Amino acid sequence: MGKLFGATQTLAVGWLICIFWTFGAWATDSTGDTTILINEIGRESNHSLLWGPYRSNLYFGVRPRIPKSLLVGLLWARVDHQTAQNNFRYTCEQNEGMAGYGWDEYDIRTGGRQIIHDAGNNLDLQTEFVKVPGGTKGGNWGVRIKGTPRKDAPPKLKTTVILNAAMEGLGTLDVANEKDQLGYSDTVTLSGSSSELGQFKIDITQGPAKNSHPIHSHPSHADKPMDRTIVHSFQLPQEALWQTKAVLFTHMKQVMEAYVEKHGKDNPPPPWQAYTISNNPGQGNFHLIQKVFEGPFEFDVLFSSESAPEPMTSETLTKSITSSTASFAQRFAEVLTPDKPFDNSKYELFSRSLFSNLVGGIGYFYGDSLVDRSYAIEYEEENEGFWDETADARARGNQRLEGPSELFTSIPSRPFFPRGFLWDEGFHLLPVVEWDLDLILEIVKSWFNLMDDDGWIAREQILGAEARSKVPEEFQVQYPHYANPPTLFLILQAFIDRLQANNGTAKTGRESFGRQDFSGIYTAHLDNPEAAAQYLQSLYPLLKRHYFWFRKTQWGDIKSYDRKAYSTKEAYRWRGRTPRHILTSGLDDYPRAQPPHPGELHVDLISWMALMTRSIKNVAHVLGERDDVLEFAKYEQAIIRNMDDLHWDAKEQVYCDATIDDYEESVHVCHKGYISIFPFMLGLVGPDSPRLKPLLDLIEDPEELWSNYGIRSLSRRNEFYGTDENYWRSPIWINMNYLIIQSLLNIAQAPGPHRKQATSVYSRLRKNVVENVYNQWKETGFAWEQYNPETGVGQRTQHFTGWTSLVVNIMKMPELDETKIPSAGEGDSGGHDEL
Repeated sequence: MGKLFGATQTLAVGWLICIFWTFGAWATDSTGDTTILINEIGRESNHSLLWGPYRSNLYFGVRPRIPKSLLVGLLWARVDHQTAQNNFRYTCEQNEGMAGYGWDEYDIRTGGRQIIHDAGNNLDLQTEFVKVPGGTKGGNWGVRIKGTPRKDAPPKLKTTVILNAAMEGLGTLDVANEKDQLGYSDTVTLSGSSSELGQFKIDITQGPAKNSHPIHSHPSHADKPMDRTIVHSFQLPQEALWQTKAVLFTHMKQVMEAYVEKHGKDNPPPPWQAYTISNNPGQGNFHLIQKVFEGPFEFDVLFSSESAPEPMTSETLTKSITSSTASFAQRFAEVLTPDKPFDNSKYELFSRSLFSNLVGGIGYFYGDSLVDRSYAIEYEEENEGFWDETADARARGNQRLEGPSELFTSIPSRPFFPRGFLWDEGFHLLPVVEWDLDLILEIVKSWFNLMDDDGWIAREQILGAEARSKVPEEFQVQYPHYANPPTLFLILQAFIDRLQANNGTAKTGRESFGRQDFSGIYTAHLDNPEAAAQYLQSLYPLLKRHYFWFRKTQWGDIKSYDRKAYSTKEAYRWRGRTPRHILTSGLDDYPRAQPPHPGELHVDLISWMALMTRSIKNVAHVLGERDDVLEFAKYEQAIIRNMDDLHWDAKEQVYCDATIDDYEESVHVCHKGYISIFPFMLGLVGPDSPRLKPLLDLIEDPEELWSNYGIRSLSRRNEFYGTDENYWRSPIWINMNYLIIQSLLNIAQAPGPHRKQATSVYSRLRKNVVENVYNQWKETGFAWEQYNPETGVGQRTQHFTGWTSLVVNIMKMPELDETKIPSAGEGDSGGHDEL
């Protein structure tokens, strides 16, 4: 999130316009070279991002960014007792006895290493995934799968590992090997093709000779030796291809019944034999490839595109793993190394893990979604008691399936929220801005491409039956009058800030681009201003449509209640309100006015509108849309003025929501917490603002918001503190603490009367947040959705590597020396206009 927009940034934007007009797509002397370059950037980006572990809901699952294409997934289980069906791991789950799992290092362009500490199965499973560029179809990839028994594992631990490969749509996928009734003692090869992927093959190797397999005397071993790889091919309906566990268990049940029929109930095979598939390789669209090991094990899965210069081999995989590890370490040291006091190995390891899991959780989703487009009059929420009316409208069940749509996005949590969330996504992308700007531009574009003709984007993207299987039915339907905080505009501003930081150093050509290892693609839009201009120009109509959709659907009523404000138009109210929640705000159960009223005004929403207006104004400025700049500047001024006129409470000295009382008068509803400081968090309170001092005092008051672990969501003195669901009624949220810390840093680095206080609060809060999230990660193996304000303990969703990964940015922020900051009145008077 950039600093407050002022004269310096205005000059920088002017420079950007100059650069774009000199080198951009609009230059009068431009040739076809610009179009060629932009197409080349798009092609190389698509190739480098084509493959990945984009099945984010699985512990390990690979697919391309192509609808209805190849799906690969991994299952495993400890199989040394008869109830082994409870041990099978496939989809990420919260309660499977994991001692932690995730990527220790991961770069979406090259690959990385993931370790799954499966305490329940007494196994540490490692997946080392890499991509090798080459050819016209996205290159090759491979993964090395290693299993290591944990210290508490029994001797000769028995583990079964099953690779699943399926082909959606019109492609083919068949077993290429000659059929062997006993299974395969060497590499198993699947051959396939599709219009997008061309011809390809997948080799599943036997692994090194040190691999050991269980041997036993039961007669079933002679028919199906455990040192062989077993393959079964199925032809399944399309809707069953993602239901791997259900297909596997149904098939294994048949195998077990056959064992009972052949050997009798009193002579069953041992569990590692019983929990196997039948060996029946051939044609199909769904294949299971099973191996059974005793002790540690290792094998490779190698994807080779026919268009690549060379096939993928185990030797290539080994070299690529080494190269990927080295390049990740070097790039991380250059881009994301923590600053003092976190500049040591333990925090660097922690930072690398959080960042890698954030990027490693990026997924590709495709499918239909449930939308209610009835546009029922009740959804206007204009009557008192509107929440009962909207509940009745929803109960009529007017939702319909729409789509299909596709989305490339990061996710909040692989086990619990493996799908796209609109307001989360802007926070997710902030740690990636400096690492891979072109990646985040691709993701932002993917989100805006979901927009409908009115400008609406669904706040949750639950695309397809597999995604819906993880969501309670009552939360699956999306409503076109529901908004969500527009955090993607944080990313657009960050993009402009990066362009500004380049300040004439752009290479304006292919010199940093087109390398075989894709290294130039991370910053292609920075290095080539014409590409940056084309990107913003193509996105700009969508930004405007989305912006004006907000203004049209989330407006708040000023005139009906004779409210006094600078503007009679700039007020905002979240739709989707109930007495207990405003889910659309993202702050779910945070206390609001009771009962709800159609005359409510929400301070967090007007703050988001200010940020959104400022960001789109800056985009318009960069693009030379002068009339739009003037229009958005007027909106911005009116919003900022109304934010104070409608929401600042002189008595409480905080920002508050507003509602209508029994006398039809506008009154403030002040529940001190995140809502109270929202304008500050979004950089809307300047260093000289008379509002700043009371907000800083509120933040650092231990009886209000301050804790030793971060800023609480609600004041300890509030009557609702820690009550009911207690979701946003006391816990510490890292995305909000990041915004607070960033705003404190901005104030601390600008001249003003409260610079010394801001510096002190910044330094202490930064240290508290980082140390607590680190300590909980070290103790539990996970980043958490939120943290207890009394104990610091991580709680709710585990493996919450979405916006909790903002700790990476917090660690990278500079350490400030409080002794060098002048106190108020010591020559540090402000020189900035209040915003």
